[in-house]
Amino acid sequence: MTALILLVFLGSAVVAIPIAHALLVAALAAAATSDSVPLDLLVQQMVAQVQSFPLIAIPFFMLTGSLMMGGKLGEALIGVLSTLIGRFHGGPGQVGVMSSTIFGGVSGSAVADASAIGSLLIPWQKRLGYPPAFSAATLAAAATIDILIPPSIPMILFALASNTSVSALFVAGILPGLLMCGGFMVVCWRVGRRRNFPRETRKLEWTTFRQQLMYASPALVLPVLIVVILRFGIATPTEVSVLSTLYAGVVSALIYRDLGWKRLHACVVDAGLASGVVLLVIMASSAIGWLLTFDRMPDGIVGWAQTHLSSGWSVILLMNLLMLVCGMFIDLPAAVLLLTPVFVPLANAIGMDLVQLGIMMTVNLAIGLYTPPVGTTLFITSAVAKVKVGETVRELGPFYLVAFGVLALVSYVPGLIFK
Repeated sequence: MTALILLVFLGSAVVAIPIAHALLVAALAAAATSDSVPLDLLVQQMVAQVQSFPLIAIPFFMLTGSLMMGGKLGEALIGVLSTLIGRFHGGPGQVGVMSSTIFGGVSGSAVADASAIGSLLIPWQKRLGYPPAFSAATLAAAATIDILIPPSIPMILFALASNTSVSALFVAGILPGLLMCGGFMVVCWRVGRRRNFPRETRKLEWTTFRQQLMYASPALVLPVLIVVILRFGIATPTEVSVLSTLYAGVVSALIYRDLGWKRLHACVVDAGLASGVVLLVIMASSAIGWLLTFDRMPDGIVGWAQTHLSSGWSVILLMNLLMLVCGMFIDLPAAVLLLTPVFVPLANAIGMDLVQLGIMMTVNLAIGLYTPPVGTTLFITSAVAKVKVGETVRELGPFYLVAFGVLALVSYVPGLIFK
């Protein structure tokens, strides 16, 4: 059954069937050819997986991101960052990295980050004379910080599939996200200095900066509030998602006064459509995961690893290699839901904490978002910058080095994971 699922899924993906539908086709093909898997039981497994209270957080965090970054608040945030660091070597690129890090405390979606921040920053960077391919590369990589800094939709999905604490995962993702942010900013500075990239020429006027900072403070406060509320257990992640949406709506309507019925409708529709896609992927991935478990595929992998791999570090290396390959071809939500049931037994066998596994998986699969051939943020930022994907990929080398460095740390230094 496992071989049939893989063959049908890969065949469907090759003919450009969307990932969620390809997973459904593979699940139905396996169930139809098996006498021991009733179709009604398969449907029950699919529906049961989305009847989960924590999943309510997904549409609310997406709606928060649309409300926060779709109006004046997003522009204010980018304005204060460009005034503060846009004058340094690689400053415009560093503005993109910092914007993604702060936006990471709002939406939890790398794709939303790449679209929202890319559409705001890339035109500004091009007006400065910044190389469009490097702009696209910077934002394609930086957008993935969004899923490390809480909230994080992939972490919610991992928690759902592994029965791990969402709050623990959110808190554990903060330090790796900040390390990624610092590393990417160093890359922008070094490359900008070596290649003498253009930058802001205006001197920093502290009076103007203080005014911009006050104006942008609502955008800067929300990520801090989310982390504090989660860290001290004041509210659950699902409750935090609702509170953050309420906060974004009130700030947009009463402070920035740019939230009318038309924009609210557009934000709700965008968040609903994006959430629908994620939920369809969850249902399809759940069906595949249940079939693979029914076929005892995870037990087979654990047995093979215990027989052929003699140490924990080699098992971690194997998991990372498999995740890297899967992340290059499968959308991140589907990859999380497919790989988690396979890797949880492996992690338990070597004594790895599941929170560490979740962070390792998130960092690993995030790299796939800006890696060909299916890199989502890679294609989004290249389209916004109007450059060929190959040109963007050529600029991504140093960003890959930073990402792999952070991946190695979260994989082999458990003390880096705070809960």
